[in-house]
Amino acid sequence: MDAELQAQIEICDEAFFKKLGSGGHQTKDPIFILGLPRAGSTLIEQILASHSMIDGTLELPNILSIAQSLRGDDIYGKLGNYPKSMTSMSQDQRESLGKKYIDETRMHRKDAPMFTDKMPNNFRHIGLIHLIMPNAKIIDARRYPLDCCFSMFKQLFAQGQEFTYGLAEAGNYYKTYVKLMNHWDKVLPNKILRVNNEDVIEDLEGQVKRMLDFVGLPFEEQCISFYETDRSVRTASSEQVRQPINKSGMGRWKPYAKNLKPLLNALDKDLLSKEDISLINN
Repeated sequence: MDAELQAQIEICDEAFFKKLGSGGHQTKDPIFILGLPRAGSTLIEQILASHSMIDGTLELPNILSIAQSLRGDDIYGKLGNYPKSMTSMSQDQRESLGKKYIDETRMHRKDAPMFTDKMPNNFRHIGLIHLIMPNAKIIDARRYPLDCCFSMFKQLFAQGQEFTYGLAEAGNYYKTYVKLMNHWDKVLPNKILRVNNEDVIEDLEGQVKRMLDFVGLPFEEQCISFYETDRSVRTASSEQVRQPINKSGMGRWKPYAKNLKPLLNALDKDLLSKEDISLINN
C-alpha cells in the first residue's frame, strides 16, 4: 500500500496533469467525502444529505472498481500497472469512465441534483477522480491523529481495513494518508476542501456554511439539525449521527495513554500537541 500511494505521488505530479490537460465527463453531481475511517466523514455526509438538493447515498465502491480495472491483470497491485496506466488515458476513455460512474451510481440516488459518495478510501484515487470528473467536489474529512487512530484501532471492522488492527499500522497509515493529501493539495490547488472534525464540533453553523459554499449551494437550516434527518446510515458512526453535535469522542485515548507508544512512534510529531506527547511518554 505504501508503494502504491508513493506511486500516486511520483506519477500524478504537476507535469502529469499539465500534459493530460482538460477533459473527462463534465458532470457536477458528485460530492466525494473521503479520508480515514472514524474521521467524521459520516457526520459530514449526514449534514450534506440533510440539504434538499443533495442525496446521501453510501460508501460507493465504483471509483475503487474503476481503479481496479486500470490495473488489468495486476489484481493485487504488485506490478505497478496503476496509477501508471493513467498516463496513457485518452480523452474518450476519460469521458467514458466518468459517464460510467454517473450511470452506475444512479440507482442509489433519488431526485436531487447532487449526491454524496462517502467511500473513505477514495483519497487514494483523487488523481483518477479529477481526470474523469474534473468538476466533482471533494471534501477531506480530517480528525486529530490520536483521536482518529485510537478510534480506528478499537473499532473492529469486518473486512477491508487491515491497517486498523495494530497501533503502529494505524499510525503509519495516518502518516502516509497525510503525505498523499498534501501532495494532492500541491498539484491540484483549491480542488479539495479540508474539514476538521474538531472545527465542526466547535462551530457547526460556520462549517456547514463553508461546506455549502464549496459545493455551490445555499444554506438550509435543516443541515444544522442533521440528526433529525431520516435516512439509512450503514457505517460504524450510525448512532452518533442521530445525536446533536457533542465532544464525547474527543480524548477517549487518554485513559490508555501509557499503552499507545507504538502509535505515537509511528505518527508525525508535528501533528500532535506537546502535552499529548508527554502524556503518552510518561
